[in-house]
Amino acid sequence: HPPPVATSREEQKRLLEHRPDQPQNPKVLRIAIIGAPNAGKSTLSNQLLGRKVFPVSKKVHTTRCKARGVITHEDTQLIILDTPGLTSPLKVKRHNLEKAMLTDPWDSMKHADLVLVLVDVSDHWTRNALSKEVLKCLSRFPHIPSVLVLNKVDILKKKYLLLDIVTDLTEGIVNGKKLEVKSAFKSDSSSSAKPPLQITQASPPGSRAPESPCQQETDQAQEGSGLDNSSGVRDAKSSPTTEEAQGPKQYGHKDLKDMKGWPNFQEIFMLAARHGEEVDTLKQYLLMQAKPGPWEFHSDVLTSQSPQEVCDNIIREKVLEYLPLEVPYGVTQVTEMWEEGECGELLIVQNLLVPRKSHMRMLIGRGGKVISKIAQEAGQDLMNAFLCDVRLKLRVEVKS
Repeated sequence: HPPPVATSREEQKRLLEHRPDQPQNPKVLRIAIIGAPNAGKSTLSNQLLGRKVFPVSKKVHTTRCKARGVITHEDTQLIILDTPGLTSPLKVKRHNLEKAMLTDPWDSMKHADLVLVLVDVSDHWTRNALSKEVLKCLSRFPHIPSVLVLNKVDILKKKYLLLDIVTDLTEGIVNGKKLEVKSAFKSDSSSSAKPPLQITQASPPGSRAPESPCQQETDQAQEGSGLDNSSGVRDAKSSPTTEEAQGPKQYGHKDLKDMKGWPNFQEIFMLAARHGEEVDTLKQYLLMQAKPGPWEFHSDVLTSQSPQEVCDNIIREKVLEYLPLEVPYGVTQVTEMWEEGECGELLIVQNLLVPRKSHMRMLIGRGGKVISKIAQEAGQDLMNAFLCDVRLKLRVEVKS
């Protein structure tokens, strides 16, 4: 079971400064998770950690700064660098975001041993091409191994689209081998239906990742239609018709202009982070990639954030969820009280300062319904993070 977050700043500070209680032959892996805003990076981080410490919301830019999550399993420590979504200077200005949001993802990449590139396959506007910011990030650190993670596959009804998405996002190359795309049916101009296809990964022998639910579904669809296993994406080595792919190369600004995907991914994973589907498969892979090296944290540490930061993030997540459009981005949080009650419960009082009276009315809601719901949901999440009873009181005021 993952450890809880410490409830006091002093206790968390002591844990963070505590010498790591590492075994004799420790292993470590630092993982940067990058992707467009709202791809599901924080949701995936929380699922890997086994406890919610990062804020999650449908609105973009919920994660405002980099924070670390720590998974300690036997002799291995995985350090997750949960980063803000890669964004542009224009969006930073529009959403009144911290300037750090432009630099934090780059800083995380500098310290990473492996990078996970997360893509939301349910978003038909963005799923067939990596954003220019992501491509720029990958091209700047081509020596860091990268893995493509397709998220929200449970929402994608037309599973055969995964084949096109994989081909586009990898430029047809995975782990240094070209992928061969073959249609299972002869072309029939009278039929617009696409055949079900099997998606397999080009992986080095012996390191194949277990199949994801999508792959199993497409396999079953194949069996049902009497197709053989030669359809879909195949390892190029088994085909005499494909050329051997060239090794990784440097990509300049000009190259990136014409690229939709990244040809240096080592593996592809397909999962549904929100429901935890196939997250364990990815976790096992990450544990296997760890290299000998000293641990950074004591095994009782789950996150590098202070308890107050965890609290602020979770409350802001709910505010983002319940307020319309740009309104929540103008809310300032001030903690008035943080103390332990007589029975060991955590008592928290926080003021939410808004710029206008109209925003205050929205945040309180008719009969105080909205603010009550925010306090109730945030309180429940805080109980799960701290593993103790939490009494949370929220007050709304207009900034003076």
